[in-house]
Amino acid sequence: MPTEFHNPALAPAGTAGADAGHAPTDPVSHSWTTLFSLVWFGYWMANLVPLQLLLPQQLEAIDPSSKVHDFAVVNAVSGLVALLALPLCGALCDRSRSRFGRRRLWVAAGSLWLAAGLAVTAQQTTVAGVTAAWAASMLGLSAATAGLTAMIADRVPVNQRGMVSSAIYGPQALGVVAGIALVSAFGLSPASGYLVIAALLILCAVPFLARYRDPAHSFEPPLRLLALLASMGNSLRNREFAWAFGGRLLVNLANSLGVCYTLYFLTDDLKVPDPAGSLLACTALYLVAGILATSVVGVLSDRLGRRRIFVALTALLQAIAGFLLAAFPNLTVTLVASAIMGAGFGAYMSVDQALITQVLPDADSRAQDLGIMNIGSVVPPALAPLIASLIITSGRGYPVLFALVGATAALGVLLVYRVRSVR
Repeated sequence: MPTEFHNPALAPAGTAGADAGHAPTDPVSHSWTTLFSLVWFGYWMANLVPLQLLLPQQLEAIDPSSKVHDFAVVNAVSGLVALLALPLCGALCDRSRSRFGRRRLWVAAGSLWLAAGLAVTAQQTTVAGVTAAWAASMLGLSAATAGLTAMIADRVPVNQRGMVSSAIYGPQALGVVAGIALVSAFGLSPASGYLVIAALLILCAVPFLARYRDPAHSFEPPLRLLALLASMGNSLRNREFAWAFGGRLLVNLANSLGVCYTLYFLTDDLKVPDPAGSLLACTALYLVAGILATSVVGVLSDRLGRRRIFVALTALLQAIAGFLLAAFPNLTVTLVASAIMGAGFGAYMSVDQALITQVLPDADSRAQDLGIMNIGSVVPPALAPLIASLIITSGRGYPVLFALVGATAALGVLLVYRVRSVR
């Protein structure tokens, strides 16, 4: 059984660490962590398999000549919805009252809404229909994200957060690989793929929701829009919180720019004979490297009591992957870069999540502040296709896109090192 430790270097100083004195001290069990990881496996599958495979296939079938533009529009609209919904869902999650619990309620309701959104998206036969349905799905995604990320600050002690964050981001690539493999192995159409992914999301969420109970908490006052905007502004004016947010936004954007058009890159630029098979191979390498790096780096970060150096080095790996693809755009390098990016991004997110929970400004608004921080991980996958489509359709092509991946990740490294209150 893990024992509690106290490392002053890990406790944020001043206002940056206002939440530190309220951190839980009772360790979470291995079974709790396993079930929590299973929820995230279903969550990542439901979120990323459509972005990586189902939406591109669906839009290509609807309008093949405008698929790049259409994919960018769909993601831009859904990104705008998530941008508004994430902090709002977080603030409402902090203020919820129910016998089912507040975090638990939002995870359950969000998962059901997201599953329903996937089912509706499956039935669309126009670009406008896909755009509206996928954007509506972001409401469920935002609600589930609010509850899940707040559970870490509510329930997990600081000395276990690297390990638990690894349990969150380790399943990310696994969920994508499992989903793509399932769709490919059974030759599922995009419509059938959405339905299968929706069912798996619910199946993965039920075991954890059946066990989890929210800890006691003090209730926040009723939500008022002006008060919410003022509170969000106060959080972003906290320098440590703002630097952490900026770093997360840029590194996630770099990763999203690197993977959002992989299927079209393989099809249209490299012209590989089996794009779907090559995509699966790239994703599998991303998965294996990500799981290995995540499982090692998260635990090592806990044991050494260090966050910043690991966050910076793993972000740097993504920069290297982007520059490699920019310089040598071929299938072999794409496979190597996929492994490097998977290792970098998986390990980055596992430690960065732990770092972020240590710079929350206010213990009473954890879900709201994490909702702001989640903008940095949920909005970039939606924004990246718009940016990438402008580069691709302008004639500059994929090398410039991948160079931007490297530069964006490198800038993220610099912002991470502006966080001074966490080692």
